[in-house]
Amino acid sequence: MTGNSASRAVEVTRNTSETRITIKIDLDGTGRAALATGVPFLDHMLDQIARHGMIDLEVKAEGDTHIDDHHTVEDVGITLGQAFAKALGDKKGVRRYGHAYVPLDEALSRVVIDLSGRPGLEFHVPFTRARVGNFDVDLEIEFFRGMVNHAGMTLHIDNLRGVNAHHQCETVFKAFGRALRMAVEADPRASGAVPSTKGSL
Repeated sequence: MTGNSASRAVEVTRNTSETRITIKIDLDGTGRAALATGVPFLDHMLDQIARHGMIDLEVKAEGDTHIDDHHTVEDVGITLGQAFAKALGDKKGVRRYGHAYVPLDEALSRVVIDLSGRPGLEFHVPFTRARVGNFDVDLEIEFFRGMVNHAGMTLHIDNLRGVNAHHQCETVFKAFGRALRMAVEADPRASGAVPSTKGSL
């Protein structure tokens, strides 16, 4: 499947002794989401990616949440990264780079993406508290680390300001969705070329 194929809809399943996850995505969707991870706050954040990224996203996950949410959140990130890599294929004709600033009341976050083929994460979010409801905010970086390592993207996340930790998290995921939408969309001037002087990503 190439970046300029008629369809960029894929399904990926990843099963381990800790989690069982199936993800379906369509990079050219309308923002529809069907989410059942067993971690309600993660569902809420994934909905932001789908809605603001204009990506159809279906996630079904069963994990050892009786221990804690760590494995489920991390493994959803890993599986979503695998799905993006599969859907993007050789990345012909895509913009490659994406960026977004998103505010929510007092909070403001910036996300910059490069579909470089090289995994790299810079995550700078000074959370004002350790939990949002029952969700441990330390898991946000684990989600994105899993995703970038398996999608092969460079990702810079900066929460520029914020007091409410829920708003901090939500602006990050909304900005990620918006930046991702820009990066994966077709570039009408690219003529199906791979956006790299090396000829591959």
